[in-house]
Amino acid sequence: MLKDITLGQYFPGDTVAHRLDPRTKILLVTLYIIALFCAKSIVTYALLALVLAVCVRISKVGIRSLVRGLKPVLFIIIFTGILNLFFTPGDRYLVEWGALRISDAGVRNAVFMVLRIMLLIMGTFLMTYTTSPISLTDGLERLLGGLKKLHVPVHELSMMMSIALRFIPTLIEETDKIMSAQKARGADFESGNLIQRAKAMIPILVPLFISAFRRADELATAMECRCYHGGEGRTKLHVLKYAPRDWMALTAGIVITVGVIVLGRFGL
Repeated sequence: MLKDITLGQYFPGDTVAHRLDPRTKILLVTLYIIALFCAKSIVTYALLALVLAVCVRISKVGIRSLVRGLKPVLFIIIFTGILNLFFTPGDRYLVEWGALRISDAGVRNAVFMVLRIMLLIMGTFLMTYTTSPISLTDGLERLLGGLKKLHVPVHELSMMMSIALRFIPTLIEETDKIMSAQKARGADFESGNLIQRAKAMIPILVPLFISAFRRADELATAMECRCYHGGEGRTKLHVLKYAPRDWMALTAGIVITVGVIVLGRFGL
């Protein structure tokens, strides 16, 4: 299960998706999320799924990597679908079993909610797969640069996000090693009830937290040794510049988002 968590991983490449400005990709993901929440019918969801499939094809990341990333949140997706299925009132009930009722509106909402969560997660993961954490930090800092006038620590917030994304795969690998070591000593994490399984996780969480704090201390020491004092007065090795492909991608994203909103207004 831990190997299926792919958030924060970066797959190097030389495709159009990889060469896009990180600001463009952040804005495109934002537009995609807006379009998902404005989608009202199977037509608009099919359109957004087609857009994601085209982006996956262009990035050459592979649909398997995106689907594998859904496994850790599969329970949340199923649970959300069940809640919408049984607790959405409607004019016509398809199944009635005691207090549990399934309406036509419930089926519709459950399907759309599951599709929305899946497309949202895969679209966000695609951005992290094709953008290095450093590029994401630079792009986010440039996009939120206007907030510096309000004394918002934009650089520090962007750096924190970058470090968090960077160390997610490292912590997952560390957790896998600790679990393997505990299993070799006879630990059992799969049998028993929920409370027993939670107690069995304590021998994993304690060394994991110790390892995380040790890595954080080592990172802080390394940053101090390199005279890091925040973003004030810092220059960039790679200066972000928009290229024609970025404007074309943003135009396409805006057109698709507006199209989904318009279709939703007409009930399509």
